[in-house]
Amino acid sequence: MIGVSRSDSSATLARDLRRGGYFPDLIASVLDLAIADEQVVAHLLQPETTFDQAGIRRHLTAVVLTPSRLIVAHVDDHVVDDVPTAMASTEAVPIGELRSVVVTHGVSNPEDVKQMRRRDLTITLGWGAVQRLDLEPASCTDPQCEADHGFTGSATSDDLVLRVSADAEGETALATALAFARALSAATARS
Repeated sequence: MIGVSRSDSSATLARDLRRGGYFPDLIASVLDLAIADEQVVAHLLQPETTFDQAGIRRHLTAVVLTPSRLIVAHVDDHVVDDVPTAMASTEAVPIGELRSVVVTHGVSNPEDVKQMRRRDLTITLGWGAVQRLDLEPASCTDPQCEADHGFTGSATSDDLVLRVSADAEGETALATALAFARALSAATARS
């Protein structure tokens, strides 16, 4: 379940959390504390379920846009000493601190405007909390060279990546992710 709204949507956010059914009271309470009475401009909820040897694991990322901040909540369930538990954390990022917002569109039939359809959307946000460093051995153009040229690489910031697929989550989920990306783009343009 993924939800979005463009106006004061505290009630819509609460409704979407309830509809998702994944610890809605816990998530609502941690978001309420982080939102701190600001207006909710837009929100996007992305659940994730994984399976491993220990069983089923659930995770929810809730991203809430206010007029001044982007609030990111992560909630995971765990079992500790045979007792179900959950961990919930929030991070509030001032809109002006967002360093990058990358929206990647996956489309089918890009050569035919009438047949072209958006199939997935990936929103990558960076504000400098997480840096990824990709290194590889450096080389030169001389095929006979055996010198050590050190390393070359790039450092990128991708603090949060959200992907929505029409094939997996449905066309409505993709449309709501697009609406959230539009609201986020508008907010960062003003900061």
